[in-house]
Amino acid sequence: MKPAREIIYRLPVVVRLTHWVVALALLILVPSGLQIFNAHPALYWGDTSRFGHSFLEVGSENNQRGRRGFLRIGSIRLDTTGVLGVAKDGTGRLQAKAFPPWLVLPSYQDLASGRRWHFFAAWFLILAGGVYVVANFFNGRFRKELLPTRHHLRAIGRSILDHLKLRLPHGEEATHYNVLQRLAYLAIMYAVIPITIVTGLALSPAIDGAVPWLPYILGGRQTARSLHFFSTVVLVLFFVIHIGMIIVSGPINEMRSILTGWYTVRTAPGSRTARKVDQP
Repeated sequence: MKPAREIIYRLPVVVRLTHWVVALALLILVPSGLQIFNAHPALYWGDTSRFGHSFLEVGSENNQRGRRGFLRIGSIRLDTTGVLGVAKDGTGRLQAKAFPPWLVLPSYQDLASGRRWHFFAAWFLILAGGVYVVANFFNGRFRKELLPTRHHLRAIGRSILDHLKLRLPHGEEATHYNVLQRLAYLAIMYAVIPITIVTGLALSPAIDGAVPWLPYILGGRQTARSLHFFSTVVLVLFFVIHIGMIIVSGPINEMRSILTGWYTVRTAPGSRTARKVDQP
C-alpha cells in the first residue's frame, strides 16, 4: 500500500508571527550593521580601540597590482580583492570599503542612517524574541518540544550522520524536532540572540548613559563590539543553513507550514498521526 498523506497543524500563530518578525528584523539588522562596521572595519578586545592593535581587520592597500583588499586575522593575512576590502563606486573605480555597497544599508556610506536603521530593527527583534521565549515557557512547549531528553542526546551521532547524507526525518518523525534541531534552536533563541541583544545595547550611547556598567561587565566596549559581530556571524550562518534545510526538505510544504501552520506528512498505512502537533 502507498503511504497515506495527512495534514497536521504544526506551527501555532505565535510561533509563525515571531518567526517572520525576527526574520525581517535580521534582514535589516545585518546590512545596517555592516554599514556601521564599514566606518571602522577592525575589531579589538578590551575597552578602547588602538590603531594597529586589532585582532581582526578588513582593509585595502595599494601595491604593484593596484588597490587590493585584505582580511587580517591575527598574523594571518588573506587577499580578499573582489569580496572584501575594496568595492567599485558609481563611476566604476575601486574604493576602500570593507563590505560592498550591495551588502550594506544604506548602500552609500552614511553611518548615522545605518545606526538609525539598526536600532529601529533591534527593538522588533527584542520584542519578538521576548514573546517567543515567554510563550514557550508558559505553554510548556520549552520542555516538551525544545528541551532534549536523554533519548534525544543518545541519538546525536545518528542524527548528524543522517543529515550529512541528507537523510532527513519524514512521516511521523517530521512532526517533532530531532535532537539537532532542538539544540540549534535552544542555542540560537536562548543564547546567541540574547548575547547579540545585550552586546548591542552596550554599544548604544543612550543605554550606555543609563547603565554605564553594562560594557564593563562584558569586558569593555570593544569586547562587546567584537562579541556582537561574532554572534551576528553565527546568526547569519544559522539563517543560511536553515534556508538550505528548507530547500532540501521540500520548500512548498515547509513554507505552507510557516505561513498557515499546516504541514503534510506521509504516514505508514494504519498509523495514527496526531491531528494537531505544536512545534516551536
